Amino acid sequence: MKVALQEERKILIRRAAIEKRVRQVALEITRDFKGERVHVIGVLKGACIFLSDLVREINLETSIDFIAVSSYGRGKDSSGQVRLLKDLDSSIAGLNVIIVEDILDTGITLTYLLRILRQRKPKSLRVAALLDKPSRRVKPVKGDYVGFTIPNVFVVGYGLDYAERYRNLKDVCVLKLPTE
Repeated sequence: MKVALQEERKILIRRAAIEKRVRQVALEITRDFKGERVHVIGVLKGACIFLSDLVREINLETSIDFIAVSSYGRGKDSSGQVRLLKDLDSSIAGLNVIIVEDILDTGITLTYLLRILRQRKPKSLRVAALLDKPSRRVKPVKGDYVGFTIPNVFVVGYGLDYAERYRNLKDVCVLKLPTE
């Protein structure tokens, strides 16, 4: 009888560390935009949990919108092609916009988003990312507000998924597939 190989998960960043860092990022945003309104754009689906926690900690007038793009499909590796799946619901002209991403990886998706959003004439445009994986960068982008810099490992949890699984994990975990 053949035994099925299982995926393995190992905690990389614990929930308590994530909560603490989200509060710190929110304080930085609150300080940088003191007394002004911020318009937060979550990149679906991965950023939804980070965005939800982040906006509750920002002590400013805050509005929220979402945009959905795809460059991964159901696999682990970016296809290199970015497709807009859901556009914004309202204009961002003249607003202080913060794009909220789950992870900065190759930079391909963020480069695409920055290009299309700049054309819409926001007052300012910044990037908040829970995770940054600079070793994989192929486009020269950076986050203005970064939670954690991580090594080149495949991670899931706290909104990040593998084939739509594991988003609900409270920790960020390294996922090792049976073929690895």
